[in-house]
Amino acid sequence: MSDTPLSHPQPPEAAPMLNGHSILITGATGSFGRRCCLEILKRYSPKRLVVFSRDELKQSDMQADPAFQHPAMRFFLGDVRDKERLTKAMSGVDFVIHAAALKQVPAAEYNPHEFIKTNINGAMNVVDAALASEVKKVIALSTDKAVNPVNLYGATKLCSDKIFVAANSYSGQNPTRFSVVRYGNVVGSRGSVIPHFCKQRKTGTITVTNPDMTRFFITLKESVDFVLESMSRMMGGEIFVPKLSSCTLEEIIQTVAPQCEHKTIGLRPGEKMHEMLIPSDEAHQTIEFDNFFIIKPMLPFWESEHICRGGKPVKNGFSYASNTNTETFSRAKLEEMCRELGMLEETPEPEIAGV
Repeated sequence: MSDTPLSHPQPPEAAPMLNGHSILITGATGSFGRRCCLEILKRYSPKRLVVFSRDELKQSDMQADPAFQHPAMRFFLGDVRDKERLTKAMSGVDFVIHAAALKQVPAAEYNPHEFIKTNINGAMNVVDAALASEVKKVIALSTDKAVNPVNLYGATKLCSDKIFVAANSYSGQNPTRFSVVRYGNVVGSRGSVIPHFCKQRKTGTITVTNPDMTRFFITLKESVDFVLESMSRMMGGEIFVPKLSSCTLEEIIQTVAPQCEHKTIGLRPGEKMHEMLIPSDEAHQTIEFDNFFIIKPMLPFWESEHICRGGKPVKNGFSYASNTNTETFSRAKLEEMCRELGMLEETPEPEIAGV
């Protein structure tokens, strides 16, 4: 991803938007949520920063961390499945970042009811609670797996995206606006592939679904930056998509564990060989800027706004997929990214029995 600032439409500075206001983050004890809290505390002066999550142990650990011992911090136990609890938590809140979700693809295939309750019903609850509390802006995190989904997780996130975009149509005179940010795999987040490979390299053997599989990647900091920038830009109903680099799993293995053997085990239930962030079916609604895309909503008020100025429509049939992406990671960039995460270590020689 480019280090240059995201291009027009230029948002107002996020600091005035967040300073003196109350922000609530659902799923805030997760990888994204923790980093987002840190960045907000570091950059801005919020009135309140509310951690809303269901895991009391993670909240306790977070409260004990000196980085989060700030007068603006609030910790609110609750589940997005519980609308009443959400509504109570959003009382007096100005901005909501919805990051709570069940995310593991194989787990979704065997536990569909649980994913539907959290990812779909939870999304509806967030919308209803935000409207009831007259929150100013809500931005929801999505995933490339929501595009032409082949797995239950992706299907639930597609439904979630539709819920948040459509919420703008029935908010009426309510000031609340809803938008979505869609991006690829977050490097170094819990359950992601690079930490998995780093753990396996101690054995001398890496198991890989398919070395030719491609994925989009974004760092935690980049994802937080993009969410906050998108929140300051949003008018309601947009799906914001950053321009990212992609690579194959083989390239990742050669970067983090070049001395290891690797064994191909085949795709897991619900996995794709390649991911897509914008399908060709949405090309007619997509406008492009230097470092991101906006998928426009089909909402009457949206076209009257001037936030499209500086963007350009993409060509008919355009799609944004990991295997056809022109922006790929160089070996040097992959190494730099892994080094920053503390994951570029010397691979130990595998132990040989009897030696």
